[in-house]
Amino acid sequence: MTDAYINRIATAVPRHDVHDIFLNFAGRLMRHDDRRAKLFTRMAERCGIRHRFSCLNPGSDPDAIDDSGFYRLGQFPGTAERMRRFETAAPDLAERAVEKLLKGEARDRITHLIVTSCTGFSAPGLDLELIARCGLPTSIERTHIGFMGCYAAINALKLAQHIVRSEPKARVVTVNLELCTLHLQEVADLDTILSFLLFGDGCAATLISADPVGAAMESFRAVLAPGSGDLIQWRIRQQGFDMVLSGGVPHAIETTLKIHRDDILAGARQDEISLWAVHPGGRSVLDAVEKSLALPASALAASRQVLHDFGNMSSGTVMFVLDRLMRQAAPGALGCAMSFGPGLVAETMRFRMAT
Repeated sequence: MTDAYINRIATAVPRHDVHDIFLNFAGRLMRHDDRRAKLFTRMAERCGIRHRFSCLNPGSDPDAIDDSGFYRLGQFPGTAERMRRFETAAPDLAERAVEKLLKGEARDRITHLIVTSCTGFSAPGLDLELIARCGLPTSIERTHIGFMGCYAAINALKLAQHIVRSEPKARVVTVNLELCTLHLQEVADLDTILSFLLFGDGCAATLISADPVGAAMESFRAVLAPGSGDLIQWRIRQQGFDMVLSGGVPHAIETTLKIHRDDILAGARQDEISLWAVHPGGRSVLDAVEKSLALPASALAASRQVLHDFGNMSSGTVMFVLDRLMRQAAPGALGCAMSFGPGLVAETMRFRMAT
């Protein structure tokens, strides 16, 4: 059977660092609730995030986040306006990542394009925009994986593996594009306001083929935490996409990974795994993974650094981590990637660096 390899990954984020601005604006939303505001401040100090990037350009008006007034106190946008902004900003960011990925690559050899996103939709969409902007073949086979949340990148890699195994000459590009900052909500609920603390925008583009370069994808496993369907929710409403991210997520992840560890490792011993590409859904999520698998503190260093530098960018985040690991990994090193999302489901992949 033909092996499929992640040959290389390219990443891109918008140019506007908004972490401090978002934290200050969240404080404005809680200005009438000192107890909640103090709790948010403590969480911000401990979150492990220092930078996040947005397609929104910060402004100087204290009652608005950005210079166009997209988010203004008492006037947050509806879904239609958020989608208009997505249609404008998403192609630019995706193009930057794909151009970086395919620099020096013969574009006419690309056979498949897979796009994942859960933060915006339009038709014609990103796939056709990228064909036009990046000079990809008009005959390219296109697939969109929509609304799967943070674990969508693993599912895209799984699909790419199936394609390469059935068509050994295939060269697949996956694009994980999320503009999470378009879905902030003007509410006083602390769990919802945490989106001001956690989420950022980003894009990862990946080339997968049978060329024995990079990381060979050896096995995929999905594990479901029973009775956890209400812990992560992502629903389209009139005022944008409404997220529920329960504080019970880390415990559910910890319990589920303990139970399913052997299945995830797919026959490998845990001490054989030297590369852990774990989706940094938040500091508490990484703490839960570390505890459940009894990992040394150094094992999730790449995940914690991506969280520090970019926050949670939904589907693309695990690819940012994998990119860092692959650049430094020794030939033959064995790894495990995992990401978490609605269900609650952990999507995992065992991989091995080419020799």
